[in-house]
Amino acid sequence: MRKIALISHGCAKNLVDSELMLGLLAQNGYEITLDESESDIVIVNTCSFINDAERESIHSILEMVEEGKKVIVAGCLPQKHNEELKQAIPEIAGMIGPTDIEKLIDVLKNIDNNFTNQVSEKPNYIYPENIERQQITVGASSYLKIADGCNYRCGYCVIPYLRGDYHSRSIENIVEEAKQLVSKGVNEIILIAQDTTYYGIDLYGKPMLKELLEELNKIDNLCWIRIMYAYPTNMSDELLDTIAKLDKVVKYVDIPLQHSHPEMLKSMCRPSFDYRELVQNIRNRIPNVAIRTAFIVGYPGETEEQFEHLYNFVKEMRFNKMGVFKYSREKGTPSYKIKPLVPKKVMNERHKKLMLLQQTISKEINESFIGKTLDCIIESFTDDGMVIARSQYDAPEVDGVVYIKTDKPVVPGDIEQVKITDCYEYDLIGEIIS
Repeated sequence: MRKIALISHGCAKNLVDSELMLGLLAQNGYEITLDESESDIVIVNTCSFINDAERESIHSILEMVEEGKKVIVAGCLPQKHNEELKQAIPEIAGMIGPTDIEKLIDVLKNIDNNFTNQVSEKPNYIYPENIERQQITVGASSYLKIADGCNYRCGYCVIPYLRGDYHSRSIENIVEEAKQLVSKGVNEIILIAQDTTYYGIDLYGKPMLKELLEELNKIDNLCWIRIMYAYPTNMSDELLDTIAKLDKVVKYVDIPLQHSHPEMLKSMCRPSFDYRELVQNIRNRIPNVAIRTAFIVGYPGETEEQFEHLYNFVKEMRFNKMGVFKYSREKGTPSYKIKPLVPKKVMNERHKKLMLLQQTISKEINESFIGKTLDCIIESFTDDGMVIARSQYDAPEVDGVVYIKTDKPVVPGDIEQVKITDCYEYDLIGEIIS
């Protein structure tokens, strides 16, 4: 049986799909490698959320083609640009869409004969429960996909057209997978979906994230449960109270708000109301909570006044963590036809201005931790012996870390008490309290 290599691009949800593909390959007797030089067949799992992500994915495909590999393109790019992609890169050996993971074996069986296109015309993501994931990132933390697809149609977002409508997994299946991950040494489980707070509505007739959290909280040897990608209208008091009371659920809320100005929110097809009350309610109901959010600048029609509204909102709300994205014009999205477009130069200036503001806020928040003790999960080590850890207020990859100098032997996955002694704009410095 041939050895297959895989390159994974994109978000955490895509990473889980890559791990499912690896699981499928293992179940069918294929040998797997993450080093493409070891294989003549390479699967490139692509991202197509914004233009930059597409360029990165295409670069990988072209690089592998130039090296003479047989390339199977998977994920969002073939779903979005099916015929165009094959015409642009005729050397591609096969394609599957993000909702066609189980068709990968058919493509592989045909790879020496014909080009195989297994991209569904109408995407519909149903999680393949019969596949056991093969983890790429083996460590303290693991992503756990509780649903995929989306029923919202936000003005800037192409995801529903690539992955179809929202489909929840059952509580039983999610808990079972969580237990398997914990048995492999995972200490932190990160719940992901296009919108985690919508979880269960399609399956149970009502939001069930609260009930899911209660079940996950019972798992022995699991330390932390983190929720990403919440939606403004589904942050009920009941859910917030559950996050506050469950000991394993970290006091961290990730809620991408996208903008603050009501007209901009309407144009984005987002819930349009005063988000100050929402943010205040989260902080009132979850003591010492860290709130992460994300905003888009340069959306078509965004005026200087509307941007200033957003700037002042960020200044007032003082979010613990924040991402800012420059609007990316995507064909097939509702915003594609909206005029006028914001000039790139203006978009870049707004992005920079907002990030500089957040940098100041982040430094001030980090300074407030100096002298305090935080529970931190050990992640890795630097070449010069520094320990890299993360507090419960930081999600992996998108937030900061805690740098620790210590002689104490520590193991990735351990949760240690760390006294914070200093800080940078986004990261903390500390020492382990023995």
